[in-house]
Amino acid sequence: MLKKTEYRPNVSAVILSSKYPEKCEFFIAHRSDIKDAWQFPQGGIDNGETPEEALIRELQEEIGYNDIEIIAEFPEWISYEFPNVISKKMYPFKGQRQKYFLVRLKEDTRINLNAHSVPEFEEYEFVTYQDLFKRITFFKRRIYRKVIDYFIKEGFI
Repeated sequence: MLKKTEYRPNVSAVILSSKYPEKCEFFIAHRSDIKDAWQFPQGGIDNGETPEEALIRELQEEIGYNDIEIIAEFPEWISYEFPNVISKKMYPFKGQRQKYFLVRLKEDTRINLNAHSVPEFEEYEFVTYQDLFKRITFFKRRIYRKVIDYFIKEGFI
């Protein structure tokens, strides 16, 4: 039996457009179930799945596309707690423990937010680094900055 103190194992995709490296744009999507919540695609890791397998499956489910190039992986797992507005929905978990991947979309990408029976996102955009932190939901900003700044420092972006 899970206790409320457990963190849900999860993967998250920092997606660069197919225009990278000529133009650095990040994919963000607007959640269909939370007002004004923009974020990177993410999702739970199923039993027996590796983080890479979960990444590929989640991208197919959430954006209808998983033909990507994995550029890098953040070296640590990052945990965070859900804000009160989300915690009841995610019970019995009090937060998530995430593995972040930096990926690049391949040419001729066809995003389909309705690929899954219950779409997680209702719209998406590609934004610059500066605009990213103005748009992302408040409780993910610190983590996203840490992850992206690491990828920049290491020369992946």
